[in-house]
Amino acid sequence: MDHDSSTLGSLMRSLRARNEWTLKEMSEKTGIPLSTLAKVEHDRLTLGYDKLLQISQRLKMGMSELFAGDESETRGKTRRSIGTLDTAVRVDSGKYEYFFMCPELRKKRMIPLIARPRIRTIEEFGELVRHAGEEFIYVLSGRVEVHTEFYEPVTLEVGQCMYIDSNMGHAYLLGAGCDDALAVGACSSADEGLLNLLINPLPGERPEATYKMAQVVAKKPKSTPPPVKIRRR
Repeated sequence: MDHDSSTLGSLMRSLRARNEWTLKEMSEKTGIPLSTLAKVEHDRLTLGYDKLLQISQRLKMGMSELFAGDESETRGKTRRSIGTLDTAVRVDSGKYEYFFMCPELRKKRMIPLIARPRIRTIEEFGELVRHAGEEFIYVLSGRVEVHTEFYEPVTLEVGQCMYIDSNMGHAYLLGAGCDDALAVGACSSADEGLLNLLINPLPGERPEATYKMAQVVAKKPKSTPPPVKIRRR
């Protein structure tokens, strides 16, 4: 995949060309205004996660299929992909700037990405995000503050990492006193629709210089079942 095919505009042009649709037909099928599609195709405008999900749902295709362009799928254990940020698909959701790596591989069970958090406070971030599977984050630069549903917030410095159950509500923020941060991550799940869930959780769901890991303190549950007593014979 060359650099040009890594832009959202070129992917949209490729999708339209494969289906032999005019811009008007593409607009009618996706529900995205014709003028918006034209700007996206010429890389003068980008689309948020909600609009990307809308396109994939209306066209009945997975988000990874949308990012894969017209590359043919390689099956079995022979799949391999080598890439850089230039060949990644960049999407800026407002809360994060994402670089989805190795986009030409379809139906991935693991989604590798590079992410840059944009938000500084949990109030500005809003509801915590949750989705199926597990995920890993490793801080490359800056400082990342991680909020999770059942633990106190923890700040990760360069060289520190965290592995969490993604079903637990979570959010990644810019750490205090930090103007920019970059982290490499991976999300994994047997669910082939994982990428769609990552970018748009279901309605009603809530959605570093030292190498000593910061201590994470678990909150005491509101109620816990009594311990089971085992009688010894």
